[in-house]
Amino acid sequence: MAKATSTLDWCVIRLGDDHNWWVHETSDPVRWDVDGLSIIDPRQRDHLIELVDPLRDYGFDQDLMERAFIPFRIEKDLGSGKVRLKRTKESIFESEEKLFLLPDILDEENGPYADLLDHLTRCRVKMLNDLFEFESKLTVDEVEDELREDQNSSFIEGKAVHSFEEITAILDFMPAGYESDDEKPAKSTEEDDDLPELDAAEEEKLKNDESLKWDEDEDDEDKDEEKEKDEDDEEGDDATPRKGEDEDEKPRARTRGKR
Repeated sequence: MAKATSTLDWCVIRLGDDHNWWVHETSDPVRWDVDGLSIIDPRQRDHLIELVDPLRDYGFDQDLMERAFIPFRIEKDLGSGKVRLKRTKESIFESEEKLFLLPDILDEENGPYADLLDHLTRCRVKMLNDLFEFESKLTVDEVEDELREDQNSSFIEGKAVHSFEEITAILDFMPAGYESDDEKPAKSTEEDDDLPELDAAEEEKLKNDESLKWDEDEDDEDKDEEKEKDEDDEEGDDATPRKGEDEDEKPRARTRGKR
């Protein structure tokens, strides 16, 4: 496959009305038909890397994804929404450079890009069957049939399917009646249900722990003492001494108020 793509050294891409990038011209017009040929931009690349990460626990092959794309870097901004790209050997996953990824679709049926789509579908199905207790196991054929139906609808409408949308349709696929936010292990649902009760019991235990009330009780005591001080000050200012009152009691009352 390397020989088949060796003459593809550069390409010119254009920004479409759908805000996706499409190939406008290539250095190998004989093998590469630019009609409806899409290319993944750096922002989309980063998003795909995030989406495939959960699939690593289900057999995802990073090398297969590396082989499925031809990486390019920006060489020159041509203006008018067009950019010239230069082919590079940078790694899709390891490079910090802003890469554009062209799907290797010279062989649409058995090429590396077709292999990637099949691989991602199998990994996604495996993950969903592990996370959810379906009435019957989800199959690769069921997912592919549903995805193909959506693509056919786009073709009928005369819309080209961008490779980014094609891949994310697989990575975001959920059976009818389920939402992507529900992707939690079905096997641990019962354990999760018990957690709130455990937390409540623990919280109640903490509430009744006298050792944790020291600061609160001290604050309450300070507040009571402050209130008592204010009352004594008012009493000392407004009260008229009674005849025969013990002289020692008045200083004692003022002293207590000054604490």
